[in-house]
Amino acid sequence: MDSKTLFAKTPPLKLFFIASIPGAVSMLASALYQLFDGIFVGQFLGGTPFAALNLAMPFVIINFALADLIGVGSSVPISICLGRKQDKEANNIFTCACLMIVGAGVVVGGILYAAAPLLIRLMGAEGDFAELAVQYLRVYAISSPVTTIVFAMDNFLRISGMIRGSMMLNIIMSVISAGLEFLFLGILGWGIWAAALATCSGMFIAVALALIPFLRGRATLHFCRPHFHMAMIRQIISCGSPNFLNNIAGRITSILLNAILVRLGGETAVSIYGVLMYVDGFIQPLMYGMCDSLQPAVGYNWGAGKNSRVRQIERCCFTASGVVSLASVVVIALVPSQIASLFMSDADAAAMATAVTALQLFSLTYITRWFSFATQSYMLAIEKPLPASIISVSTALLFPVLLIVLLWPLGLTGIWLNFAGTALLAAVLSLIILIKKRGELMQPDAA
Repeated sequence: MDSKTLFAKTPPLKLFFIASIPGAVSMLASALYQLFDGIFVGQFLGGTPFAALNLAMPFVIINFALADLIGVGSSVPISICLGRKQDKEANNIFTCACLMIVGAGVVVGGILYAAAPLLIRLMGAEGDFAELAVQYLRVYAISSPVTTIVFAMDNFLRISGMIRGSMMLNIIMSVISAGLEFLFLGILGWGIWAAALATCSGMFIAVALALIPFLRGRATLHFCRPHFHMAMIRQIISCGSPNFLNNIAGRITSILLNAILVRLGGETAVSIYGVLMYVDGFIQPLMYGMCDSLQPAVGYNWGAGKNSRVRQIERCCFTASGVVSLASVVVIALVPSQIASLFMSDADAAAMATAVTALQLFSLTYITRWFSFATQSYMLAIEKPLPASIISVSTALLFPVLLIVLLWPLGLTGIWLNFAGTALLAAVLSLIILIKKRGELMQPDAA
């Protein structure tokens, strides 16, 4: 079934399962690898390398942020152009976006490689702790020109209707990365730099595989002679800004929290925060996989003026996100010690008790996290970047920083409660935005 028939004709509930289940499986594969990454480093290399990985991770994500801005920012207008039968412009945006991502990878990767020692020192790290973090970050920086396009290619495959192909790409990437990391760390005994090398190698192979259908002309999208123009670039930046701002603001918050944690609790506190982020890195991709996999269909139908169909698809997205999020509350609250021990195998009793408390408080986040997440995805898919950006920046930076100040007297407990408080405030903000946008969202279908 071609992408246009899939997006325009398939019943919404059936479309949800066709698109979102592979999307969720795809993200689950990626999330499982991220979990294994943390587990392998914690089990094979120990506490200090695990803390160093978590100290460097915000900068690793920043390395992908600009590529993500272009990839997500181009996906929305591409889908809308296809819905409006503007295939030539859709192909041009696709081609230009790929070139822009490679160029951004060269620039950002070079900057991060050169600045890595300074950035890690500014975090308060010293000695082996700092050196290990620099090693990890620099491997990603060197690989940046090739690896940063991998997530954009995932979006482009889904737009072309290759949903199962996108899923298989992520599974292959995760399996290769996990296998190489086990080989490098568990068998060959290499250092933390090899953990980053394993991931980058998996991404490199995935990029090569993803390019095949586009180069052979088997996809809805294909490469053409690029024509850059300011309207297109502004549109890409506008539509990609919510995700980009979320990445950047979230990393600023992570850097701030890591700096505070280094001073409040040292490596142990940073490691516990890392455990929370790995748990979130497992749950959030499931919600992202379901909502993001439906964005091409939502954008296509929005561009075609089929607004009632857009609302039906989004109801599925909100419901599924809620189910996943609320189930996560139960799981985390029931087995916190087992989760913590996966990453902190050499922790003493006091550190483990702190980690269990942190996870129990952190589980409260998912009571409301799903609502703002689905709302932001909805706003982005229908080309309303301003409200999506407001939710994004508020969730990733403004609310967490506000709560750091308000909860400061509680010490580390205040840090662990920060996440649940942020999710609650973001849900209230999202509800306000949906009420204010109700008139636009409830418009009848175009004639």
